[in-house]
Amino acid sequence: DAVETMKAAFKERRDYIVNALNAIDGIRCCLPGGAFYSFPNISSFGLNCKEFADRLLNEAGVAAAWGTAFGAFGEGYIRLSYANSLDNLKIAVERIEKFTKTL
Repeated sequence: DAVETMKAAFKERRDYIVNALNAIDGIRCCLPGGAFYSFPNISSFGLNCKEFADRLLNEAGVAAAWGTAFGAFGEGYIRLSYANSLDNLKIAVERIEKFTKTL
């Protein structure tokens, strides 16, 4: 039962973050098939992934990994973990949306 409860919670978090990120103008995010990371495309903002992630952390307080940390084809993407509470994910998405409106 505990495993099923945990799986359901991660599915809810995954579905929330993917849908919420896709609702932000300029971000595209596919549904991840495993683990607990989303990999949204942020290329429309005109920053490389390192610049975007660094500014996101410094200006909005949201930590993200550079897409290029996972290979050259990761340029234009950031990696976000959804291994957190749904409440914290909602705060992070609000901050991401507010940040992108400054770009």
